[in-house]
Amino acid sequence: MNKNKRKIINDPVLGFINIPTEFLYDLVQHPYVQRLGRIKQLGLSSVVYPGAQHTRFQHSLGAMHLMGEAIAQLRQQGHDISPHEAEAARAAILLHDIGHGPFSHCLEHSLVHGISHEELSLLMMGRMNEETGGRLDLAMDVFRNRHPKRFLHQLVSGQLDMDRIDYLSRDSFYTGVVEGTIGAARIIKMLNLHEGELAVDAKGIYSIEKFLVARRLMYWQVYLHKTSVAAEKMLVNILKRAKVLAAGGADLFASPALRYFLYRRVDKEQFLASPDALRHFALLDDADIVCAIKVWQSHPDAVLRTLCTAFTNRRLFKVEVQDRPFDPQRLHDLTRTYMRRFGIGEDEAACLTGEETVSTDTYNPQDDRINILYKDGTVKDIAEASDMLNIQVLTKKVEKHYLCYYRL
Repeated sequence: MNKNKRKIINDPVLGFINIPTEFLYDLVQHPYVQRLGRIKQLGLSSVVYPGAQHTRFQHSLGAMHLMGEAIAQLRQQGHDISPHEAEAARAAILLHDIGHGPFSHCLEHSLVHGISHEELSLLMMGRMNEETGGRLDLAMDVFRNRHPKRFLHQLVSGQLDMDRIDYLSRDSFYTGVVEGTIGAARIIKMLNLHEGELAVDAKGIYSIEKFLVARRLMYWQVYLHKTSVAAEKMLVNILKRAKVLAAGGADLFASPALRYFLYRRVDKEQFLASPDALRHFALLDDADIVCAIKVWQSHPDAVLRTLCTAFTNRRLFKVEVQDRPFDPQRLHDLTRTYMRRFGIGEDEAACLTGEETVSTDTYNPQDDRINILYKDGTVKDIAEASDMLNIQVLTKKVEKHYLCYYRL
């Protein structure tokens, strides 16, 4: 290996991260991956947890490192994983997030339409594959679950994938939410295979129980915190208003990459048909959005100006949360209040409010089971094996309704 490509990265969560091959080093250096250093991992969670400033790049490196640890453990258990397969699995997890837009999940359906960040990741991996003469073929097969060794895909995207193990460890560290702390090293040391699928040795069951409980707590305490949801709704409404103004011919300050998405509707068909869409998307990051919002604070449009000034100075939407949908009359009354107060129309006033329904379940065995492997070779789903977990609670889909509105 070229000594200039021998890199060890000191990570505050996982310690020293080694980049084991020249090809992986080249992937890390690619502009698509470097862009992740300009996108916050937790979107707008820093409005609640000021320490949550870490990036998608840090997370991707961490997940790649954990993939190496998992592969080493499975090899130690006697399972065959070739160097080429190991490199492909590391590449797949390194690149799994490159399709994220600014502020991660926050603007996934505001700037682009009808295409998920997973699909965009695959499109970008395809472009990189062309550049490297097909060297990502195997990584893309692993990513798409087309490789015969299914456990490699489970390590990239499954109930116990390296993505989840890294982001729970990393997000709890940077937010300071200790309830989200998991035994990442212990979980990986307990990994095994049963009939070609990922399993956990029975003595690791308590670590899995802790992992599931921590994931549930992190979702409601961090990822779906009501103030974060309010901030995200505010950002979505800012972009929505900006796009309406752009469609009406207003000249808005924006970087070339942001302007591309403001002044046209970009959907999956355009990404597939035109290289321009992906090229502009690959240049878009948090800085484009923040810079535009700072300038829009002085825009002539009252709604855009009001929202951007409030967002920049953390005067966020007030938010109410309940278990049932809000009475539509409540939203109607708020809209009428804003129309009178600001002298604006109904569509404009609607940008000062927002509703959001969120739901999540901690564990869904129909998606992908967590199999507990016993010494006699039998397996049980964690729901059956655990004598502590109330699996009815963990598998139940919890739904909450959020009403967000501008503070007068």
